[in-house]
Amino acid sequence: MDAPDLHRYLDYRSFLADWFAAKKASNPRYSHRAFVRRTGQKSPSLLADVIAGRRNLTTSTAEGFVKALGLKGSEARFFRLLVDLDQAATPTEKNVAWEGIAASRRFREARRVEGDSMRYLSTWYVPVIRELARRPDFRADAAWVAKQVRPSISTKQAEDALELLFDLDLIQRTDDGGVEQSGGTVATAREVAGLAAHNYHQGMLDRAKDALHEVPSSERHYLAVTVTAPPSLVPKLKEELNALQDRILDLCGGTDAGIDPVMQFHLHFFPLSRGEG
Repeated sequence: MDAPDLHRYLDYRSFLADWFAAKKASNPRYSHRAFVRRTGQKSPSLLADVIAGRRNLTTSTAEGFVKALGLKGSEARFFRLLVDLDQAATPTEKNVAWEGIAASRRFREARRVEGDSMRYLSTWYVPVIRELARRPDFRADAAWVAKQVRPSISTKQAEDALELLFDLDLIQRTDDGGVEQSGGTVATAREVAGLAAHNYHQGMLDRAKDALHEVPSSERHYLAVTVTAPPSLVPKLKEELNALQDRILDLCGGTDAGIDPVMQFHLHFFPLSRGEG
């Protein structure tokens, strides 16, 4: 049984489980205890506890695991980044870890689609450009696209976004030389799905804040209401907002695509106080 390729993993616990299984297959006498001894730790259940999620790695134990796994150089750095991604306390820290992971050439080669999907969701203007492709006058020209996005982006940003959309098959060229939306999918790995959603909403909320000052009131509409609501009502409120989202999609999707602006809708609620004293 061959040793697993570390760069195909985003979950370091899964890698540890597969690594140990491969080691055990090649040497039936190899044990958790033998692994832990190489880490410099004493608890014989440490490896099993980490794999099961009962314990996390500290900076010290992570270095012990790097040694026990025999990782060197870029592989050692990659393993540390996987640990950081799993255990980071804030989205900012997770993004730092993700950027390091995504910068690895071997990771990009092993999991390109998921890496590109993360870029799609983490860059606010990329979904905008995909929606622009519904327009009959759309041109896959970076300079043209850069001017259409609001607020404007650089030509290089538009060029990179177009390349990403083509790679993900979210837009495609037509027989007559034009470009249209296509049926590609955004495949976000479970380990970074929450981070991708956070980055998407953060980017769009930043645009919403800017638009409050930069976009004429005739072109925007903001609603807000502050109320008390029992926690038991939260599922129903979510259901109502989901239904409204579906209705908006039906309304907008039922019109013929023209030379129309791309709009961003925000349907959300959040607590502004604690529910108990």
